[in-house]
Amino acid sequence: MKRSENKMTLGRAFRANNRAFKLIYNHYPQMVLSHLISVVWNALTPYIGIFLSALVIDELVGNRDVKQIQMLVVIALAAAAIIALGTAFLNKWKETQNAGWWLKIEHIVSEKMIDTDYVNLDDTHTAEMLSTIRQNFNGGGWGLGRVVAYYGELFSSVFTILGGLALTISLFVIKVPADKGTFTVFNNPFVVLGIILLMLAVTFVAPMLNNKADSYYAKHANSHNLGNRLCSFFGYLGYYGALATDVRMYRQDKICERYNNDKEDTFGSNGLFAHYARGPMGLYRAAGAAVSVIFTGLVYVFVCLKALAGAFGLGLVTQYVASIAKVSGGMSSLVSNIGLMCNNTPFLELTFEYLDIPNNMYQGSLTVEKRRDRKYKVEFRNVSFKYPGSDSYALRNVNMKFEIGKRLAVVGMNGSGKTTFIKLLCRLYDPTEGEILLNGIDIRKYNYREYMDIFSVVFQDFKLLSLKLGENVAGTIDYDKDLVIDCLKKAGFTDRFIKMKDGTETYLYKDYDYKNGVDVSGGEAQKIAIARALYKNAPFIILDEPTAALDPIAEAEIYEKFDGIAGDKTAIYISHRLSSCKFCDEIAVFHEGAVIQQGTHAELVSDESGKYYELWNAQAQYYVERS
Repeated sequence: MKRSENKMTLGRAFRANNRAFKLIYNHYPQMVLSHLISVVWNALTPYIGIFLSALVIDELVGNRDVKQIQMLVVIALAAAAIIALGTAFLNKWKETQNAGWWLKIEHIVSEKMIDTDYVNLDDTHTAEMLSTIRQNFNGGGWGLGRVVAYYGELFSSVFTILGGLALTISLFVIKVPADKGTFTVFNNPFVVLGIILLMLAVTFVAPMLNNKADSYYAKHANSHNLGNRLCSFFGYLGYYGALATDVRMYRQDKICERYNNDKEDTFGSNGLFAHYARGPMGLYRAAGAAVSVIFTGLVYVFVCLKALAGAFGLGLVTQYVASIAKVSGGMSSLVSNIGLMCNNTPFLELTFEYLDIPNNMYQGSLTVEKRRDRKYKVEFRNVSFKYPGSDSYALRNVNMKFEIGKRLAVVGMNGSGKTTFIKLLCRLYDPTEGEILLNGIDIRKYNYREYMDIFSVVFQDFKLLSLKLGENVAGTIDYDKDLVIDCLKKAGFTDRFIKMKDGTETYLYKDYDYKNGVDVSGGEAQKIAIARALYKNAPFIILDEPTAALDPIAEAEIYEKFDGIAGDKTAIYISHRLSSCKFCDEIAVFHEGAVIQQGTHAELVSDESGKYYELWNAQAQYYVERS
């Protein structure tokens, strides 16, 4: 049984919530402090007004000393002004610190994505956890998103109760005059204790009923998440420009209508939550509200009967009614909040399961030698690899040495292991068997970050950010403008670049600068990605299908300039277009996870029984004129 399915206990709930609170505090201490101080202030300051108001009323119905009344009014007004100023300051502080709360939570989750082993991100279970965590937060606010508010409510409840008790305790201590007949029953300590217990019972019942209603949201979080996913996709399909052509050509808006108008779906009028709202959830809410009214009635009856019996005056009636209502509200909030923390615990535990995913890749400690001559010798020695959860090998017994400064082409059919080979080389994965050596030393012994720094890679699924062109190329805010322009020129981006009026400060896409941001085509984006690899200036440059989105002319241009682009770097070039292999010094042919051929283009194409010959002719037939 999963932990989230175990019996919920207060200990389990507080352990999870305390850990979450510490996690958020360590990231954003100012935000947490501003929230807690603000709620404590708001919990205690109302009692100042209640206390001063009671004094004024007592004076009005008692001695009616004008000077005393004037002094009390001045004190009350001054206190109100100070409280208002303090509240405004604290609210401003809290709102400032809480700005971008969604992004703050996303930052905590994303940090794990950056720090975790790459192999973990490829794991389906990890992807499912991350998606569920985000859906829980975006849909019902479950998980880390509720923790600070819960602790704020806890602090507020406790201080509300303490402040109220300070002004209420005398209600149960002040005795009714002995000559008041049956009213003297309120002097009996057992009667007073019974009244207190009755009030506490009623106080606790109301939030428990409300918690029961809220539990339906927690129990059916998966349905809630699915409803959100459907709504966010089908409800906003028309907003996505990239899908506009398909939507119009195939009338996909009709599919959207099916989901958006479905009254039976999660949030529909005949859906799951509507059913619960009309049934048990609604009943629990109504019962909770009714119990709250009963409590208010009990308070008024008890306070007014004691006042009628002459135990205290009108001013204290006002104080007691207001204070005891505050105490009740604080207790209700406390019980309700604890219930909500229990409901939120499984969502926190899922988050911690994700955050606690171990990093099993050894990070290494050896420093990678900084060589000006770029002479880094890399060797694959009997390397085999299985993806996590797979029983079959993606690569099997690969042996290969990279000649410094040479051009290597890696070819093969889809799924032959080419990209896996590159990811092992860059140490995004560690081999299942065998070893990869850098200058004769197992790469696992090198500092992980330093080892990765010797590679510049353009992957098939590269991404550009909606930031400035220069920042995309350099990968940093502070960049060498002349070097950026030079790299763009080498990558063949000059013609497009000269049309950008803001030059390297031009925003790509419209996300941040709708007016002046520019959209780039797939081929243009690929050239920018190549420029980014050049800017890093690493001794190894790896291009994984770098011309896939380029037109034939641009492709020929890249091929022609490739030697100049690579310079003295060791270059590895993965491609399905075998025409690109002719300029490489060596070609490695992958098939079903193994290297089955190696040699120059001339050598391999002359072997009519080889896989390279088969692939070459499969493409060449479309360019050869048939008689």
